[in-house]
Amino acid sequence: MCFHVSYSALTMFISTDQKERDSATAYRMTVEVMGTLLGAAIQGQIVASAHSQKHCSSHNMSAGSLGNSSGAETVVPFQENLSQAVSVSLPALRLRVFIPHLSDPYGSKTDEQVPFVQGFLKVMGHGPYIILTAAFLLITVAVQLTQSNFVLFCTYAAGLREHFQNIVVVILVSALLSIPFWQWFLKRFGKKTAAFCGITWIMPFSMLLVFIPNLVVAYIVAVSSGLSIAASLLLPWSMLPDVVDDFRLTNSSSKGHEAIFYSFYVFFVKFAAGITLGVSTLCLQFAGYETRGCSQPPPVVYTLKLLIGAAPIAFIVTGLMILVLYPITEDVRRRNKLWLDELRCVEIINAQLGLEETNGCEHYL
Repeated sequence: MCFHVSYSALTMFISTDQKERDSATAYRMTVEVMGTLLGAAIQGQIVASAHSQKHCSSHNMSAGSLGNSSGAETVVPFQENLSQAVSVSLPALRLRVFIPHLSDPYGSKTDEQVPFVQGFLKVMGHGPYIILTAAFLLITVAVQLTQSNFVLFCTYAAGLREHFQNIVVVILVSALLSIPFWQWFLKRFGKKTAAFCGITWIMPFSMLLVFIPNLVVAYIVAVSSGLSIAASLLLPWSMLPDVVDDFRLTNSSSKGHEAIFYSFYVFFVKFAAGITLGVSTLCLQFAGYETRGCSQPPPVVYTLKLLIGAAPIAFIVTGLMILVLYPITEDVRRRNKLWLDELRCVEIINAQLGLEETNGCEHYL
């Protein structure tokens, strides 16, 4: 997880151009989904082999690998997810230890480093970051609820025991193919609009599968779910650099907080995912889930329908209501870019004062 934070935080150092950073994020998410797709293909072969041996217990699995690159198929114990979540809270030091030569492209070379605690308090006091994190934390909980219970739902509530591995692959292929579309969409209509359009797309189809659990509907839901999963993966990582840029303008005397932004965003999301898996397991246990059963009692079926349908929609709606308050619109983003470019040019001029070139910043003199 620390490695994940380190290379994702490097997005801020790839370029000072926001379009180039968005493009790099899209390529990274495409590669991660491709890795997940490969893991799902291997998972399908394992499950198919288990089916051929007629082991009923092989169906008691989770689709928790749909939205991450680990490819794990079983329900990860809550304690393990919690320990993974805690492990991502300290990568700021790791980023600085392993990549010491990188510096803030907008920061003054004479600024003193802010202590970690003070930097953490500044980051947590930045409104756009709190809004973005809270909104996508709830949305991630909704997606995780769907992912972690999808296979169980197909097996015990929808009667699609023999088809769920194909449905999982369809979801991942749909997510993979739709990432370029969402990249184009956010450029054309803005990131906030793309988030609303992409994430709300899954809600009616999830309820459709709950009420009409047949194979044709399942594949339709798989395609639509892939579209929403791609948006939920791409948009927060594309919007987070804009939040960091906004923070730089309001805290021009501070620098080097990128790792704090990224590490605690990952921490909150992984922590929420761990809690979600734990709550899902407890709900199924209280409903009377039988670990090695070929069928489940009606309360378990009803609980799975809630975990797939009503609960994710409630979290998505709440998250989108919070996202309405997100203040960084496309106009604000473009304004921030102009101001940051001006700030960078001023730093270049100060550094090169007396030299023949000022790298095209003469109009700021």
